[in-house]
Amino acid sequence: MSSTSRRDAGPSADADWLGWREALEVMLEHCPALPIATVEAAGALGCAIAEDVTARVFHPPWDNSAMDGFAVYASDVRGATADAPVVLPISDDIPAGSFPTGPLAPGTAARVMTGAPVPDGATGVIRIEHTTELVAGEVSFLEDSDAERNIRRRGEDLSVGDTVLRAGDPVTPAAIGVLAMQGMREVAVRRRPRVAVLSNGDELADFDQVAEVLSGRRIMNSNGHALAAQLVTAGAEPVMLGIARDDAQDVRRKLEEAADCDALISSAGVSVGDHDQVKAALAAMGMRRVFWRARIRPGSPLTFGLLGGRPFWGLPGNPVSAMVTFEVFLRPALRKMMGHRDPEAPRVLARARKAISSSSDLTHFYRVRLSRVAAGYPEVELTGPQGSGILTSMSEADGLLIVPEGVVEVEAGEIVEVVPLPGAWW
Repeated sequence: MSSTSRRDAGPSADADWLGWREALEVMLEHCPALPIATVEAAGALGCAIAEDVTARVFHPPWDNSAMDGFAVYASDVRGATADAPVVLPISDDIPAGSFPTGPLAPGTAARVMTGAPVPDGATGVIRIEHTTELVAGEVSFLEDSDAERNIRRRGEDLSVGDTVLRAGDPVTPAAIGVLAMQGMREVAVRRRPRVAVLSNGDELADFDQVAEVLSGRRIMNSNGHALAAQLVTAGAEPVMLGIARDDAQDVRRKLEEAADCDALISSAGVSVGDHDQVKAALAAMGMRRVFWRARIRPGSPLTFGLLGGRPFWGLPGNPVSAMVTFEVFLRPALRKMMGHRDPEAPRVLARARKAISSSSDLTHFYRVRLSRVAAGYPEVELTGPQGSGILTSMSEADGLLIVPEGVVEVEAGEIVEVVPLPGAWW
């Protein structure tokens, strides 16, 4: 941000009103990694490797062909051209799944398919496009550029004892492929957190009460379903507690249903309103509050504490605020619980397409979409009105543009940082 766009944000009026980075660091300190579990590798997608994995087989397991073609000695085909081809007898035929009958005899060529072992002694595989096979069991070579190419050597990817995956690495589709390549059906990972999701408010309805929503008497519990979906994308297992009414006893009953969960999320009921009952229920249950409120927008009324030693997040009731605070705080915290080496998503640099006005007292997270690359950076612009109740501003977003405290304007053309959102096309 340009220096002309800053002014002093001033000290916080509340020592419990933490800045963005401080609030995140406090959360991470209180979210230790979960125990290790051995699971089917195919079901570990999104988890983190818990222990270093070492190779137990070579890959490739033998020298093999990278092309359909003919294995040769370079000295036998040097100088071959379309005008002056080199003709050699075919001494072996090696389809995928077969092995050579023996070493390559000098002055001959062995037909070999992609992935099949090449015979000992061969220096290269001439791709089939550079040959013409003759009827008398001979092959004519029209080019020699592959004379020392197209052989993948044994162990060039992995040798026995090499580290395949490190503790803290994410289990990606490629990682699952590597484990399968090594014949490893199971893998040790940090257990997925089971996270309870509670929504609060007499005004809320779920799908069994849609008629009341359509009649204008209630609003849908979008927060609960959106947060559950975010948990899935974070690799966690959501446990839906449903809707608690505006009664401290009902809130407590719902929260007590999460006794076997690793963490809890409550949306709404954490502000200063007279009818917010979550605080009363949490106090009765002995929650240790770590902090209340963060200097961000949207999402300032954010509570974090420990309930029975487990992380508890009290998120705002506005749908955008709840989703943004999840991305900024909960996703990194959950990834730390899952043992990921890098809990935070890497940020993306982009160029502001238009000027964006802000206020200096808080860190703002604007919902933005990224478009074409301009001068080496993707361009970024707001998804539209940024009110904390406008959920479409989130559904249309590729990322969250960070405007730090002290910044009152992002100038058009300025380079900015963006937190990527899961599923963003880029």
